[in-house]
Amino acid sequence: MMKHESLRRRRPIRSPKLRFLIVCEGEVTEPCYFKMLRHLMKSLIELEIRPGGDPKLLVERAVQIKSKSDQLADRRADGFLTYDQVWCVFDVDQHERLSDALQHARDNEIRVAVSNPCFELWALLHFQDQTAHIDRRKLRRLCKKYMPQYDKELPSAILVELRSQAKGRAAQLDQWHENRGTIGANPSTGVYRLVAEIEAAS
Repeated sequence: MMKHESLRRRRPIRSPKLRFLIVCEGEVTEPCYFKMLRHLMKSLIELEIRPGGDPKLLVERAVQIKSKSDQLADRRADGFLTYDQVWCVFDVDQHERLSDALQHARDNEIRVAVSNPCFELWALLHFQDQTAHIDRRKLRRLCKKYMPQYDKELPSAILVELRSQAKGRAAQLDQWHENRGTIGANPSTGVYRLVAEIEAAS
C-alpha cells in the first residue's frame, strides 16, 4: 500500500523556493508534523508515505521518484520540475537492511533523517535533553507527560513552536556521539538537519 500526497499545490507561476520530496514510513506522526511545518514555513514539500518500515524500500522509492522527475524536467526543458532535495525519514528499529539503505542513499544523492530508536525522540527533544539509551515505550510515556493530548498523533503545532530548542539539543546529541565514537547510536535523530534545510529554503 502506498499513498502519494502533495502537501501544497504549486502555483502556475514559477517559484524560486526549493522543492522538497520527503519519503517516510510513518502514516500519521511524521506526515502530521511535516504538514504543520509546511503550513508554517509555506514550503514546497511533497510527501510520499510508504508503510512497511523497510528503509531500503523507502530509499528505492525515493530514487525512483527523483529519477522520474529529472526525466520529465529534461523532456520539458524545465528545471523547476526537479526536486532540489530528496529526503528519507525512518526509524532504526532492527532493520537488517539499514546499512544497505544508507549506502544506496549516498550513491543516489538521497538525504536521510534517521531516528534511533524512533521519530518520537525528535518530539521529546523539544522539551528535554536525552543522552541515556531509551526505548520506544519510555519515549511514548515521556511524550505523553509533556503532551497530554499525545496518543498516536503528535500535537505538531506545539512542536513547531519549540523546534529551535529541539534542533539545538539534537545537534548537541550528535556532537556528543561523535566525541564518543558512537554516531547514530541510541538516542539520536537527524530530523533537525531536514528541518533546518526547510527553514533555510523558506
